[in-house]
Amino acid sequence: MVETLEKKVQAALDEIRPQIQADGGDIELVAVEKDTVKVRLVGHCAGCPMAAMTLKQGVEAYVRKKIPEIVKVEAVQ
Repeated sequence: MVETLEKKVQAALDEIRPQIQADGGDIELVAVEKDTVKVRLVGHCAGCPMAAMTLKQGVEAYVRKKIPEIVKVEAVQ
């Protein structure tokens, strides 16, 4: 069975979700558009001043490591 890019991204997010939830937040996959993943940060992450760093240095770095065809991860409302 061929795994879609969206399923790969969801699996990667599921792997890092416990760390995000440990800080009172969560992450939702909104869309995968070509080489860009769009996510929504919720809970404490939604208003946290460290959310941008979590997104780039944590989520994006992890997703790009697991799925090299992804170039960036961005937060949407």
